[in-house]
Amino acid sequence: MYKYKIIIYWSSEDEAFIAEVPELLGCMAHGSTPEDALKNAKEAIQLWIDTAKEFGDVIPEPKGNKLILA
Repeated sequence: MYKYKIIIYWSSEDEAFIAEVPELLGCMAHGSTPEDALKNAKEAIQLWIDTAKEFGDVIPEPKGNKLILA
């Protein structure tokens, strides 16, 4: 399972929840509920990675969130 950040928000224009994967250029999905958008985004991530592998493109590593203690 990949651990990319997924941002989900409501789009009035599309009348759907949108799920964006900022670390994978152009990777996004939508759904009628946040859960549907998340499920579809996970499928989109896999398709994005499969396509990148097919064409020999670089696949970014998930950045994750870092905790900085001072």
